[in-house]
Amino acid sequence: MITAKDFGADFLWGASISAPQNEGAALEDGRGLSVWDVFSRRVAAIRGGAKPTVASDFYHRYKDDLLLAKALGFSSFRFSISWSRILPAGTGKINQAGIKFYHAVIDECLLLGLTPVVTLYHWDLPQALQKEGGWANHHILKWFARYVKICVQEFSPKVQHWIIINEPFAFTSLGYMTGFHAPGKMSIQSFYLAAHHTALCTAEAARIIRQINSNAIIGSSFSFSETHPHRNQPADLRAADKADLLLNRFFLEPALGMGFPMMDGFPVIEKFHLFNRSWRFQEAMKCDLDFVGFQNYFPVTVRHNPLIPYLGTSEVSAKSRKVPHTLLGWEINAPSCYRMLRRVADYPGVKKIIITEGGCAEKESLLPGKVADPLRINYFQQYLQAVLQAKKEGVAIDGYFVWTLTDNFEWAYGFTARFGLVRVDFDTQLRTIKDSGYWFRNFLGGTGDR
Repeated sequence: MITAKDFGADFLWGASISAPQNEGAALEDGRGLSVWDVFSRRVAAIRGGAKPTVASDFYHRYKDDLLLAKALGFSSFRFSISWSRILPAGTGKINQAGIKFYHAVIDECLLLGLTPVVTLYHWDLPQALQKEGGWANHHILKWFARYVKICVQEFSPKVQHWIIINEPFAFTSLGYMTGFHAPGKMSIQSFYLAAHHTALCTAEAARIIRQINSNAIIGSSFSFSETHPHRNQPADLRAADKADLLLNRFFLEPALGMGFPMMDGFPVIEKFHLFNRSWRFQEAMKCDLDFVGFQNYFPVTVRHNPLIPYLGTSEVSAKSRKVPHTLLGWEINAPSCYRMLRRVADYPGVKKIIITEGGCAEKESLLPGKVADPLRINYFQQYLQAVLQAKKEGVAIDGYFVWTLTDNFEWAYGFTARFGLVRVDFDTQLRTIKDSGYWFRNFLGGTGDR
């Protein structure tokens, strides 16, 4: 049985949360509305009608939650800053109560010996900016730059580790093209613009952080999913290539100075390049990243489907293929995670990798005095073994952050998808450490599952 010691003494072990999913206090202390506050008001937008207004109440319970992270053996804590708590209108006057709150969180982390790892943008755009078009408005470049500058000036040098943007493909595609996530837009044009501006903002933020704090350790988090064709036929093989371009290459390659990837005969991408053909944009999107944040939950199997607009591709579910999967139907496949780690590491310009999220949702068993979640324990055992294999083979992996510390508001799934090592009763806010939490405590303490 492997333990944390096998990864080396300097390996970062962390637990993760995000502001829109955990903080709550949506209407307190001068915070402005975010796109998720407004999107959750739509009928049937969120499973069960859930809203992030209270979530897991980290805003009021951060000391208790940080103590839990410490008690489970973690050495780092990843959290995000709510843009609308710092700048309620997205621009303009700074909310000093928001500044004070994040100073308190950071100070508590340092008091407990937890390295704070701060994500600047985890999908909660101020609603006031969305009214102006949000990420599809080119003014987002100056809006985001000012927000980043305020945060880095305020919280450096107490914070050295910065993650610029969390999973850019997810929030631009789900939020601006499919409408499945906030702000709920369904426009290919909006997606083009949002993606273009996001890539430029990521690079500009990296420059701003470096200018303010020359000792900063800067990264941005990207989602990766190995893609497979459903059948070994030309149409499905091409569908897998399309999915790979979007899921794995679309934002990473611009950040590495390679520009947006291209595919002949893929109209979505050919048209997108009208925005990004010039050398000037390719240079402007290049980031000086100290690490790539790697987030891999599942591989995808796809088939050609001419009925799907723009993409001509659809996923073949893990359940229908009768392979192991989580509560949300996400395939469990640790060897796929290993292969993606090797692939990302092979890119020129990737200095190091930090796995900034990893975890799974399952249907847990509530027993007297405990929460049994054997699938989650098995998941971590498999995936951490895959990470260790890649590390032993020379992949520069510097850390692993569990998603997530406590159950939270899981986007469109509301409170129905639980990823936490700690269970939250959303009626009472009672915390209960799950079996997976105790497993991690043993793992990080060097005792395995004994």
